[in-house]
Amino acid sequence: MSADITEFDTTSIRLAVTTVGGRTKAEALATALVERKLAACVNIVGPIQSVYRWQGDVERAEEFLLLIKTDTARLSPLEHAVHEMHSYDTPEFLVFEVAGAAEAYATWLLDSLTR
Repeated sequence: MSADITEFDTTSIRLAVTTVGGRTKAEALATALVERKLAACVNIVGPIQSVYRWQGDVERAEEFLLLIKTDTARLSPLEHAVHEMHSYDTPEFLVFEVAGAAEAYATWLLDSLTR
């Protein structure tokens, strides 16, 4: 039952990204977002090494990357929840449009946010 991903409407699906400073924090944030139905799924990747400029200095940190699957209707409350629960002063919050998805996966994702 494979579908051509270009034929299925994925216009409301979004992938949001953030990083956190530890596995425990990553798991807590991911769990809360899924429990609140702000995300259908959150993948935790890491640890990763981040190099970034902060307050004029080049910093390095071990972090965990969260890949958050959601939809456009939940972006604002999702961003608010990430900022509310995050330990960073300025947490990363990037959102990407999804160009395509398998129909069965997209149906599951959107259904998970509403059930």
